[in-house]
Amino acid sequence: MTDQHRPQWAIRIEAERHARGWGTFKAARRLYAAVGIDDPDLSQIKNLSRQINRHEKGLVYPADWGSAYATAFGMEENALFGEESTDLSAGTVHHGSDPDDGGEDVKRRAALQLLAALGAGTVIPPGALEEILSGIEHATGENVDVDEWERAVHEYGQQVVVQPTGALVGDLTADIIAVGRQLDRKCAPYEQARLLRVSAGLSGLLAIELGDAGEDRAARVAWSTARRAADASGDRGLRVWTRGRAAQDAFWSGRPPEIVAELADQAIAIANGASSPGLARAHAAHAYMAADQRDNVRALASVTQVKEAVERLPEPTSSQTVLDFQESQMRWAESYVLTRIGDPQAVATVDRAIAAYPSSSVVPIKGLSLMRAEALVRTREIDSGLQQAIATIQDRPDFVAKGSDTLARRVLAALPEKARGLPGARELRVLTSAI
Repeated sequence: MTDQHRPQWAIRIEAERHARGWGTFKAARRLYAAVGIDDPDLSQIKNLSRQINRHEKGLVYPADWGSAYATAFGMEENALFGEESTDLSAGTVHHGSDPDDGGEDVKRRAALQLLAALGAGTVIPPGALEEILSGIEHATGENVDVDEWERAVHEYGQQVVVQPTGALVGDLTADIIAVGRQLDRKCAPYEQARLLRVSAGLSGLLAIELGDAGEDRAARVAWSTARRAADASGDRGLRVWTRGRAAQDAFWSGRPPEIVAELADQAIAIANGASSPGLARAHAAHAYMAADQRDNVRALASVTQVKEAVERLPEPTSSQTVLDFQESQMRWAESYVLTRIGDPQAVATVDRAIAAYPSSSVVPIKGLSLMRAEALVRTREIDSGLQQAIATIQDRPDFVAKGSDTLARRVLAALPEKARGLPGARELRVLTSAI
């Protein structure tokens, strides 16, 4: 393609690259550095190098990388690209800019930082997630139709249960930015409250996905935003859920027991006796802690409180969702407690819990299978327990979520001393270290 046929922005980015003496690989590294990724792997560099070639040929407008190019070249984005911008919905380049989009480049770069960090397996740059969530924090309001957003939250809640770990981070991030734009505009108080409920739900779901992917700091930030949005919405059930579920996640992340207890106690206090999925989750978090502390009486009492909360909930109207707390999730909590305290009914309880889940709920079933392995080891069915744990970890490894390593290590810890050198124990130890 000659210069006469290439867009001016394509000619400029190629000229700026050559002026600095960069090959496309070095330019790719500089673009990654511009979004906070300092050590991309070779496959990522190769892929971005190919994209750079396509950008410079004018085949694809660098919509997502525009800010990164400007940062890498030390230029203003408008000076580098002129007035060209991209209409993503139509896939064409047009002239002019939207005066309301002053902060869009910043948010786009923040989203790119988060997604690139997850793809590279590196730490999310500080401030990236905060920028993505900033629209929620500065809500002013505007009359908008939020029915579709409420349906989206409901659908995401179902998808988290059946999708591979972290698979929804990109979509949730994009939707949080979109809802944040709505909150930055004026709307009636009722509409604002609904949008804040949507924001709390999306932020909590993003926190779950980030936590399951091992991004504990980012998950804490997202949970904090979810709680503030829920509080601002005035929805008591959502306020309880953003604390009860956060307490469960804090437990599995290995946060201090006092943090887990504080979140759970806040949920219980806000509920003020009214049953909700969040209340059941708060009692479940207390049950987990008590079982780990070998406080059998308190652990079983908390399980009873979980059951009482579930009994007072309306019949579920949908399939499994992280926004709800159904009989299957109640049995999951009971299975954990009975396994940890060494109850002889643990294996049978786990089997009932597995039967309560649809086969598509891979992550909770994998957790239950690891509990069953621990229970078998405790009853001296050592070979069976080890083989079940090994098979569970090896099956569908993209669905291994937060807590799987903890559950696997507990299988190893339950082994009698003379069994710790068995081939199965050595294999499980290697698999666990790789989770």
